[in-house]
Amino acid sequence: MVLANALIGGGRQIVARLLDWPGPLAEATDVVVPHGSSDAVADALAAAGIIRDSRLFRLALLIDRGGVLHAGEFAFPAHASLRMVIDILREARPVEHHVTIPEGLTAVEIAALLERATALSGPLPMPIPEGSILPETYAYPRGLARSALVARAQAAMQAALAAAWAGRAPGLPLETPEQAVVLASIVEHETARPEERPLIAAVFFNRLRAGMRLQADTTVVYAVSGGKSSLARKLTRADLATDSPYNTYHVQGLPPGPIDSPGLAAILAVLHPAASDALYFVADGSGGHVFARTLDEHNRNVAHWRARESP
Repeated sequence: MVLANALIGGGRQIVARLLDWPGPLAEATDVVVPHGSSDAVADALAAAGIIRDSRLFRLALLIDRGGVLHAGEFAFPAHASLRMVIDILREARPVEHHVTIPEGLTAVEIAALLERATALSGPLPMPIPEGSILPETYAYPRGLARSALVARAQAAMQAALAAAWAGRAPGLPLETPEQAVVLASIVEHETARPEERPLIAAVFFNRLRAGMRLQADTTVVYAVSGGKSSLARKLTRADLATDSPYNTYHVQGLPPGPIDSPGLAAILAVLHPAASDALYFVADGSGGHVFARTLDEHNRNVAHWRARESP
């Protein structure tokens, strides 16, 4: 009996040493560990080169009954010991993947982006309502359903919009938060300079109050491109005459819906416009815009811009 206990004790010591030996993995790597029995987990780890022997892994689990092994994608460092591998499977967080949805993408473009995110799974809920997603970087574990990420991004938009709407400036000619998103989606594409967004929002509000058409080129792009945010060519006069409810050269007031997914900064610019009486703006040739109160002033600015653009 004493001899048997000694042999068992000696065996445990040997296994304990084996638990801390450096493993065979040459470089740090991420491995998807499946749901299932310890045998299935051991086989997956051995196939990925994380451990040398699946039988020793199972023996180590019999000796160290410290907790449940989790499935998922985990990061394993180079030469991770058996003990380290077991600790990772019990305590580590799964690998996080990230997808960045830039400001100003249309629903069609967002859908294509999410389809390319190979760590996501399943189909997209189609169609995605235009302007319903908050542009942001989203972290997620491998295998998350695309529909779940879309729902999360839509909930983020609703929360951000509700807070922004509650703190909006008084007297804006907007009836609903949704209208704020519509105008913000236009502002988003009219300038790349954050400091200009409140000024451009002010121009559009001034035009709405004056009964003028918005005449935003970006709405025409959306109308003639089939729901995209850009064209591979310049707009033409024929484009500006396109019969579409999204063509703000053709229709009065706001279009019936957003033309992209605006970022929170554009929404806040619309809900807190600059104090300005400008009715017009045109590119200044250096990435910004020149603003004008009268048509004559605006025409001079346009002529100056065209002269700068001429070869």
